[in-house]
Amino acid sequence: MLEIDFGEQTDTGKVRETNEDAHGHVSPANAAQGRSHGWLFALADGVGGQARGEIASRMAVDCLIDGFRDSLSGEPHATLLPRLAEKANQKIYGAGSSAAGGGRHMSTTLVACALRYDRAVIAHVGDSRCYLIRKGLATQLTRDHTVANEQLRLGLISARESSQHSNRNLLLRSLGNDLFVKVDLEQVQVGPADVLLLCCDGLHGALEASEIARVVVQNKDPREAAQRLVELANERDGSDNITVQVVRVRNVERVGMYRGRPYKLH
Repeated sequence: MLEIDFGEQTDTGKVRETNEDAHGHVSPANAAQGRSHGWLFALADGVGGQARGEIASRMAVDCLIDGFRDSLSGEPHATLLPRLAEKANQKIYGAGSSAAGGGRHMSTTLVACALRYDRAVIAHVGDSRCYLIRKGLATQLTRDHTVANEQLRLGLISARESSQHSNRNLLLRSLGNDLFVKVDLEQVQVGPADVLLLCCDGLHGALEASEIARVVVQNKDPREAAQRLVELANERDGSDNITVQVVRVRNVERVGMYRGRPYKLH
């Protein structure tokens, strides 16, 4: 069966007075639940400069966790995660509108990763990221929904210009900004020794992907890896909140898929 070890760490950083990040997870109670529901990891970064960013991020993570626990047995993660993210968006949008008499007042990024059998499904909105670290190399599975990254994608600026862009943190998409939101989805097959790493921009803005991978390789215990990554991000920068989830795959259950349904491989 799917076996996972993980570590989570969050820190306010050296400049901010409050931590507007939120994170959480759902772990199966037994092997049967591992097959029927699987694991969930979720991380959100409340948008700075707007009121109650910490409330928006907490609402997003709680909505994902509650919905995941209450989901139907065997519900495909590829349909479940976008549905839950859209529900979270509507709740945050509604809460912001009600509290302030309308307008945009609460917003957050979201990245969520669900695992079952030998597959991971990642849903995301904003610039919080998910990396796959395999054989010492980090691959970014998500795409930042920012002005700078969109200009980079269109070939208008270079990668170096994107990293130094004045609008590199300006989001094109977030939960709570509008009544409807487009949720991006990625799927990847995983195997033993693979690591999935979820983080906010407080981490990936301070450390290169290669540095993140090196810390994970050097620290086999995901709790130690998460702690070291936060420490290093604070040493390099520390101007933002820092949150990271390190999910190390110990073993998987290989399955095939037919019309979205798993079947055992013999």
